Amino acid sequence: MSTKLYYLHDPMCSWCWGYRPVWDALQQKLPATIEVEYAAGGLAPDSNISMPIAQQQMIQNHWRTIEVKLGTKFNHAFWTENTPRRSTYNACRAAIAAHKQGFQNAMIDAIQQGYYLRALNPSNVDVLIGLAKELIQQQAKLGLAIEQFTNDLSSAETEQELVRQTSLARQLSQQGFPALVLEHDGIRQQIPVDYSDYRLTLADIIDKLN
Repeated sequence: MSTKLYYLHDPMCSWCWGYRPVWDALQQKLPATIEVEYAAGGLAPDSNISMPIAQQQMIQNHWRTIEVKLGTKFNHAFWTENTPRRSTYNACRAAIAAHKQGFQNAMIDAIQQGYYLRALNPSNVDVLIGLAKELIQQQAKLGLAIEQFTNDLSSAETEQELVRQTSLARQLSQQGFPALVLEHDGIRQQIPVDYSDYRLTLADIIDKLN
């Protein structure tokens, strides 16, 4: 039977941003027999309502905690240069739309860097399209199409895939994001996320395969 590692995430999850370097390193070291599948958990559904001040302060505190614990960089100007909304589904849709053209990981990275380093607001569709345009210009030789991305962003097919991924993420784990779940020989097991060293997670995965 196939072996699959599910990565449960949200492009606008600050702990996922903090985990990004370790996750990238882990993927490079995984056995070739393991298929990686991303599932966007969808932290917050679509909303046009400004985020309450108390919630803004809570999330800013999360950023500061991650900065201290992991050394992750954040641009706190986001909170004064934007009207924050608790709305991450558009960012999840962007990852799904990018996946259809084979640049999901690059799109997630662009969303994270745009949000956390450039103080852009990925809750906004125009920001996501702008990020996709930048990627497509950088990778022009790959023949990526902004028209297709824009259409896919709001397509019924993308919406169905978002529902599938969010449902799958909730089915696989109740521990928040990021989360890792290994499926091997028909058995699914949660893999603890180590934010400081990929080797501990890799050893755990290898152990469960034996």
